Amino acid sequence: MPNARLTFKEMCSQFDVTPRTLRYYEYIELLSPEKEGRTRFYTSRELARMKLILRGRKYGFSLEEIRQWLLIYNEEGTAAQSDAFVALADRQLTELQRQHSEIETAISELGQLRQDMINKR
Repeated sequence: MPNARLTFKEMCSQFDVTPRTLRYYEYIELLSPEKEGRTRFYTSRELARMKLILRGRKYGFSLEEIRQWLLIYNEEGTAAQSDAFVALADRQLTELQRQHSEIETAISELGQLRQDMINKR
């Protein structure tokens, strides 16, 4: 979609986000659609950024982390952005592994508690 120009409504539909979410992403300067009068058009650049934003959210990055990461590309280029992503990913992987361990422990404890309750009947 090199020459894509989606409207606000099309953008919401394509990425399954609410109008409020899309407006908020613009407000915090994650997205900068072209404007013609009151109509917004999202170009291929904005579509690519939206994919990165949603992927970042999926992996647990904050919107501010995503915003800073996207700014690096504009200010320092691809290599710096890649380095920043590796650092963010390393930190997030550690956090997700910690959460995974806590969830496994909670599942095991809950299963044992459930079994103890059944055995007491």
